[in-house]
Amino acid sequence: MTTTTDDLLSIGELSAETGLSAHTLRFYEQENLFLNEVSRDSVGRRVYRRADVLWLHLLTRLRDSGMPLADIARYADLVRAGAGNERQRLDLLREHREKMQAEMARLTASMEAVAQKITLYESALAEGKPEQPWQDDQGDCMVVPPPERSGRQQPPRYTGARQQHG
Repeated sequence: MTTTTDDLLSIGELSAETGLSAHTLRFYEQENLFLNEVSRDSVGRRVYRRADVLWLHLLTRLRDSGMPLADIARYADLVRAGAGNERQRLDLLREHREKMQAEMARLTASMEAVAQKITLYESALAEGKPEQPWQDDQGDCMVVPPPERSGRQQPPRYTGARQQHG
């Protein structure tokens, strides 16, 4: 298939079509995340293909879903390598989906906690008792503690003492 000048895009046009900044596009090129090498025109300006738009839409989805750049680079390497590594691509995507599902469960639990707090504040204000809307009638905070996080440093436990910054 031949490429016509109608199929080529400048960095500004690609930026407009993908919503990615020119800086991000240059960074993705530097990190070798494009499927094909980015061409240059006769004066050295970057020239992109229409196919790059679709690829960048996928990369954007992967980044938005929390996939690390190293994993995206690995995926791009596998796709560039061609047929024969589909199982590795599938494994990489399945592993990422599992991480996304865990993150979604964590966010759902956090959303429920925020919803509980909103209900408490709304009730306290409606009843004219805004003194301690973060607690129920028994003085309980009414939020289930978050699960232990593996791989992340835990914040220090609140002791009730305020630190002086100076």
